[in-house]
Amino acid sequence: MLRVDVSKQLGEFSVEASFASEGRVTGLFGASGAGKSSLINMIAGLLQPDRGVISIDGETLDNTAEHIHIPVHRRRIGYVFQDARLFPHLDVRHNLDYGRRMNRLADDPAARKRVIDLLDIGNLLDRRPGRLSGGERHRVALGRALLSQPRLLLLDEPLSSLDEERKEEILPYLMRLRDEAGIPMVYVSHDAAELRQLATEIVMLRRGRVTAFGGAEVLPPAVSPA
Repeated sequence: MLRVDVSKQLGEFSVEASFASEGRVTGLFGASGAGKSSLINMIAGLLQPDRGVISIDGETLDNTAEHIHIPVHRRRIGYVFQDARLFPHLDVRHNLDYGRRMNRLADDPAARKRVIDLLDIGNLLDRRPGRLSGGERHRVALGRALLSQPRLLLLDEPLSSLDEERKEEILPYLMRLRDEAGIPMVYVSHDAAELRQLATEIVMLRRGRVTAFGGAEVLPPAVSPA
């Protein structure tokens, strides 16, 4: 279970959010400026809440009353950003291995093969990021995060920079991650259609506040084609 009960003042903007989710994919939904990225950065440990508690499966990551703030590198959380953030001077094989090496994990060829097969990136291993499509770069970024053996995977609008064709390419892989990888995810998006396909629980955010929590029924209704 992911439990979040935090507040944070960011200039004139503030976040006050509380929820507890046991979903395989917890979707954070809201318009630009709703506080989604601020909230996910607090879960990652990149931002420290002014007040509150964050815990995963009963283990406390933040507790301001008890002066607990677990640093980013000890949280065992994978983070996939909008722009993939691959190292341009490394080929895909070495980009994939980066998270494992940074976390000083033993090499696990079987786990590496499972991730490569899951994301269908075996034919990309010798390429550098400059020779990959946008969808391929995001699949490699997902693989790198998974190979760091996270207990939680954070995805901050990973499809927002892609065109519709590339989005349709990568969505099936995200659904496979949800169904096969066994790692809970927090998925940030302002696209209700994405979350209808991926998320099992939804946190609705508006102006830094949680306005609804539940299943896909809390999302805005789908617009029927004319």
